[in-house]
Amino acid sequence: MTTSRRNFLRGFTGLAALGAGGCLTTRSDGKVRLAVVGIWGKGYEDWKWFLTHGKIEVAALCDCDRNMLPIAQAQLRKDGFDLDISKIPFYTDYRRMLDDADKLGIQAMQISTPDHMHAAMAINAMKKGIHVYVQKPLVRTLWELERFKATARECGVITQMGNQGSSGSSFRRGVEILQSGLLGDVSEVHIWTNRPVWPQGDWAKSLLARPDDPVPPGLDWDAWIGTAKMRPYKGERGVDKRDYPWCIKVGNTKVYHQFNWRGFTDFGAGALGDMASHLMNLPYRGLKLGAMAWANCRVATEVNPGIYPATSIVDIGFVGRPELKFTWYEGCLKPAEDLMAPILQVEKAIPVGGCIIIGSKGTMYSTDNYGQTSYIMMKGESKPVSILEHEACKAVAETLPRRYEPRTTGNYGEFIDAILGETPYIADVHSRCYGDVEHSIPLMEGMLAACAAQCVPGTRLCWDTKTQRFDNDVANAMIKPFIRSGWEF
Repeated sequence: MTTSRRNFLRGFTGLAALGAGGCLTTRSDGKVRLAVVGIWGKGYEDWKWFLTHGKIEVAALCDCDRNMLPIAQAQLRKDGFDLDISKIPFYTDYRRMLDDADKLGIQAMQISTPDHMHAAMAINAMKKGIHVYVQKPLVRTLWELERFKATARECGVITQMGNQGSSGSSFRRGVEILQSGLLGDVSEVHIWTNRPVWPQGDWAKSLLARPDDPVPPGLDWDAWIGTAKMRPYKGERGVDKRDYPWCIKVGNTKVYHQFNWRGFTDFGAGALGDMASHLMNLPYRGLKLGAMAWANCRVATEVNPGIYPATSIVDIGFVGRPELKFTWYEGCLKPAEDLMAPILQVEKAIPVGGCIIIGSKGTMYSTDNYGQTSYIMMKGESKPVSILEHEACKAVAETLPRRYEPRTTGNYGEFIDAILGETPYIADVHSRCYGDVEHSIPLMEGMLAACAAQCVPGTRLCWDTKTQRFDNDVANAMIKPFIRSGWEF
């Protein structure tokens, strides 16, 4: 069997990173120099966990909004971190930071930004031999997905997608049980979420009609727009709460920055981009689903150009699995009540997100967003039992390494330790990182095809992985993003 350059590097017990600049080496103190892109919101949650690891040194900070600096500093002190970020080089434009990457000694980069910038930042970093931790979704479009995969393989870097549940031992136990075939022939998978909890549908359309506003001091609007088409800034203009049944009452009415970008197709991947990387993760890994074949958004409400629907139901088909019914529900839409009823025997209420996997011999119920709590009910049984306690599950062998938990250093620790060569090699993904491209790319393919289907509701979109094309011209126009001059990757 031949060994690819990428897999050789991943199996290497030192720092595996070859780029155009040569071979990166570990520091004498054994720490990895990390660049942080996105310092507040989800970004802060990410680099906070990196800081707890103990084997990183922050080499640079990047955020398009300088106003986040004092907020992040105050929260660091509150959380007990003795770190003065005023002494760390700061950039509003990631391109300028990468220009200085060699001088800064950047070895790894955390990317926690709006979805439309993930691919550009990660690909340009990987070309410099920099390992990348990229928040979900890995990228926003299918064209970017193919570019990400090719670049990661060519540059031999380690990547990790931020679907943090992957690191948990309970999640990995669920994968082992599914892969064992204990459920028999699986015929149905149902996944639901309460997302979106941000403006989509007609609500998002109404926000676009608001007047333009001046860009606030400290915000680099050009850097925030990045690869996308330039448009005016629209800021806060009073409270606008929509009492949709699918949405918590949100009072933030800024149209894009800081939070409400996700429902616009130019910037986000909607509810699928937010939660499918978590909620699809367990059945995708456990059933070894592979390439996506088609997607059909059979239910969609409040459909508007350039905006994801308010609610939707999407069916997804996978190559070689014509018998499998795989359905995604969002906007608080859910599977049929009879399918959900057993959950109420073990939980006080139906969770805001979860997954049901139905086989010929039994059913698995995952009752949280990250696959950490799962139950199984075999045929003839009257009540689900935890997969950690069910007698039938105890006979299933452990095949995946256990080391990290989502509420400790989790995926973050695995990423850093993989760079240092201190994690076991995982054969399933040919990497020391469980969320590396051999898993994240095919998982994202199905998710992004479902996003395209939401924009062409009622049409079954067939996808050819080899040609990277749909059988629909409207959907094909969404494969590649707009890339503004000067922001190429």
